[in-house]
Amino acid sequence: MGEGARSAPEAERLRANTYGLLGALLAAPPSASLIQLLTRISPAEVGGGDDLASAWEVLRLAAGRASVPALDDEYHDLFLGISRGELVPYGSWYMTGFLMDQPLAVLRRDLAELGFERQEDIKEPEDHVAALLETMGLLISEGDTSVDVQRRFFQSHMGPWMKTFFLDLQKAETARFYRAVGQFGEQFIEFEAKYLTMLV
Repeated sequence: MGEGARSAPEAERLRANTYGLLGALLAAPPSASLIQLLTRISPAEVGGGDDLASAWEVLRLAAGRASVPALDDEYHDLFLGISRGELVPYGSWYMTGFLMDQPLAVLRRDLAELGFERQEDIKEPEDHVAALLETMGLLISEGDTSVDVQRRFFQSHMGPWMKTFFLDLQKAETARFYRAVGQFGEQFIEFEAKYLTMLV
């Protein structure tokens, strides 16, 4: 990912897959098949430099120790809770301190311009961390989205807050497995910020 030895299509596939994987880990409690997938991917397959590869190895090892019931409890404690979880995984909350605020309105406008329509069965606002990660993965995997569009979307809707979210995830009291997710997410967002700046 971003390494000279990788072809451009391969680098883009890796980027899209990484966004999708992080999105899946944050959209719902991980399934047994997702956890098994994490354990099978070696750091060498991730690319992106030593820091990202090291963070992936931590995540891979954490997945090997995880159990689905424990992950279900951890996810609910972190993101759902009885009234709310330990963390509030929404862009508006991180950028303004309020849910459903101006950043969400701007995001909805930009998503509409990109041709994304809100699905009626989706209850979460579009600025949920998982939704943004999955959307960025789709922008990359579609292949006809310019680097400029990717860069603007990232810098407008992810760059201002997502690294802070992943840092908070690493420090959360109820996080165990998700500390490793936070570490990998932090390194990936840092990588993407630099990678998108370098692309022309």
